[in-house]
Amino acid sequence: MDSRTEGDSALEALVVQQLQLLGEDPQREGLVKTPERVAKSLRFLTSGYEASIDRLLNGALFDAPGSEMIIIRDIEFYSLCEHHMLPFFGRVHIGYIPDRKILGLSKFARLVDVFARRLQVQERLSAQIADQLMETLAPLGVGVVIEGSHLCMMMRGVEKQGGKTITNVMRGSFRDDARTRQEFLAALNGG
Repeated sequence: MDSRTEGDSALEALVVQQLQLLGEDPQREGLVKTPERVAKSLRFLTSGYEASIDRLLNGALFDAPGSEMIIIRDIEFYSLCEHHMLPFFGRVHIGYIPDRKILGLSKFARLVDVFARRLQVQERLSAQIADQLMETLAPLGVGVVIEGSHLCMMMRGVEKQGGKTITNVMRGSFRDDARTRQEFLAALNGG
């Protein structure tokens, strides 16, 4: 039996125990397959731990003649809050100024998924994306803005439906040059 199967079986057993502790009957019709489904779901939602960023980005770096700002906006993400294991979701906006190298556009969404598919907080998610892009591309600068809605705030606790959390992380010229930062933020806000 491989460790993944053993891990899945252990997760399933924990879900059975949770159901029992909540006063449910894990053998009732609607719940019989729930432990298996939850284990499979958790494996998918935390698959970022097993992802190889090097393999993901390999072969997607290209020579770039210029150094004009590139913005990739509205990359949707879904993650799990590490405090309550409830979902949070939203949009990631990334800007960077290349220094001889650019990254294939689809790789930005894949990179977001690698870090979002972990138990996470939005502040760390923003920094991990920015830091990885700085390491991979060595650009002149990177900016990452995330707008998120957190079910731990919407479904429980304060139960506020309209609240959004906005984080931004600036590296290189985006941090050091107010004009570059302002150009990026203005572009995200429609000019």
